[in-house]
Amino acid sequence: MAESNVSQTRLYEWLTGDDDSRMCDDIPESACDEQPRNFFLHIWASLGNKLADELSSARLVLPWLMGIIGAPIWMVGLLVPIRESGALLPQIFVAGFIRLKPRRKWVWVAGALTQAFAALALAALALFANGTLGGALVLAALILLSLARGLSSIATKDVLGKTIAKRRRGTLMGWSGSIAGGATLVAGGLLMLFESRPGHFVVAILLTIAACGWLINAIAAARIEETPGAVEGGENAWDSIKQGLSLLKDDRTFLHFNLARALLLSSALALPYIALLGQNQSGTDLGGLGILIVMSGLAAMVASPVWGKRADQSSRGVMRDAAIGTAICCIMGASLAWLPGEWTHSIWPYAAVYALLVIVHHGVRLGRKTYLVDMASQDNRALYVALSNTLTGVLMLIVGGLIGAFAQWFGSGTLLLILAATAVGAILSAHQLPEVE
Repeated sequence: MAESNVSQTRLYEWLTGDDDSRMCDDIPESACDEQPRNFFLHIWASLGNKLADELSSARLVLPWLMGIIGAPIWMVGLLVPIRESGALLPQIFVAGFIRLKPRRKWVWVAGALTQAFAALALAALALFANGTLGGALVLAALILLSLARGLSSIATKDVLGKTIAKRRRGTLMGWSGSIAGGATLVAGGLLMLFESRPGHFVVAILLTIAACGWLINAIAAARIEETPGAVEGGENAWDSIKQGLSLLKDDRTFLHFNLARALLLSSALALPYIALLGQNQSGTDLGGLGILIVMSGLAAMVASPVWGKRADQSSRGVMRDAAIGTAICCIMGASLAWLPGEWTHSIWPYAAVYALLVIVHHGVRLGRKTYLVDMASQDNRALYVALSNTLTGVLMLIVGGLIGAFAQWFGSGTLLLILAATAVGAILSAHQLPEVE
């Protein structure tokens, strides 16, 4: 057992590039000895979560599911807003509840298990659902999944802040993203082999694997050694909202961060439209979904460790650089829609741009997550995360609806140019953020 612990510590030091595994900035002293073990449990948890997210993606897999069961097109447009907003909007209401829990990992576990149940429900719908009723049931299962995701999200970040030191959190998220990307790559490669044959069955398998991913997430979270935290300050939802609004007024850095985060929504909103362009132009089927999943997984493998290391040096710089990449990718995607030639009727050019945008989007997510966790203290981290996510959820619903209308009126190509302009605003906003120590 001792030799195993030594090997684990050495591997931890190699992955983090640190010769002192007891570097314990901003975490309780009692958590230092458990940091290497907790680091790898966080990786396992993140592996399960990220794999599940990819295989139940509202940007790729669920639109295919809706098409397979013959759901109306307008329902497809609700997938991404529900997926994102459902996870973000309720968080301010549960922040006070989580604050009352000395160990927040059990809230995380409950959310993961609920997501696993919702994914199994979606798998069953892939096999048996049909038409408008089937589409409505998919949306209902997605709402449950998204609400559970929100519950887990706030607890996950709080546990991360208590168990992993500053200057190691970005590295952790980077390595976990890379490993999950590899697993996703394998899943997408297998999907390509099926091409167009058993659509219902294959999508059901993907969603069942997603459920297993969240089960892994729950088991790993339950095994994390979490030092009991302070429980003072737990409030009801209204008190949390009032305190959150006062934070926006008094903490100018927090206000500015949320403005930059709002503008960075352009990377998430652009992804489904590039995938949609590829599907419309190439006429591809389930094999094309496999290609996009493979490219997404490969991009995650390449991007996450690089962004993670960079985030530990400057999470503000990561947000700015990712915004630059978003603008470039949106312009490239729009150009493909208007360029002549047979090559634009293949899935591959769109898959390449999609992969580049996935790389950039990983930078957006890693940058803002690391910045937010580092900006907040142990005492107010849960509230900061909850308020920021709730604000983003509101914006996602509003902007998502507007984006859908723009796409309906002007087409996906013009919409991507609008998102490119939004990304330029994100560049300027992120550049003006102060560095967090």
